[in-house]
Amino acid sequence: MKKIIILAIALVTSAATTQTFAQKTKMVGGAAMYPTKDIVDNAVNSKDHTTLVAAVQAAGLVETLKSEGPFTVFAPTNQAFEKLPAGTVETLVKPENKGTLTSILTYHVLAGKFSADAIMKAIKNGKGSAEFKTVAGGTLTGSMNGKNLILTDEKGGKSMVTIADVFQKNGVIHVIDTVLLPN
Repeated sequence: MKKIIILAIALVTSAATTQTFAQKTKMVGGAAMYPTKDIVDNAVNSKDHTTLVAAVQAAGLVETLKSEGPFTVFAPTNQAFEKLPAGTVETLVKPENKGTLTSILTYHVLAGKFSADAIMKAIKNGKGSAEFKTVAGGTLTGSMNGKNLILTDEKGGKSMVTIADVFQKNGVIHVIDTVLLPN
């Protein structure tokens, strides 16, 4: 009887773990983002983030984003980068512009793991807005536009979270539609 109960508990635990895993795995850019992989290992599979991945490589941030973290990354899509003036990305990925590129990319990263719910709770507690310090040392302001989570950079540029809570083993990614720029 004890063996049957233990086996039943093991099966229920296994099913619950599988269900939780399935709930947290999201599709981004045509690829599954697995919570058992790190930020970089997931991002390289997204066809919507090839520009971001190339920029992270050019800035030398791959090892950092593969580290334990945790990090919250606001990940601009290829279309977000296309909104920048013509030639901006090509200029930024040149070796002589590595410092500027690093500043822009780390402006999209928070130290810690902030789910969309945690961000929205901070906005609610802040009576409509909340400030978040980026790894670059700048500030992003979070707000809501209806049910949409909006981030405002220090220059007043706005970006909307289009896919929230893409959990990784070393943090979380929120896909955004516009590149955020530090002051």
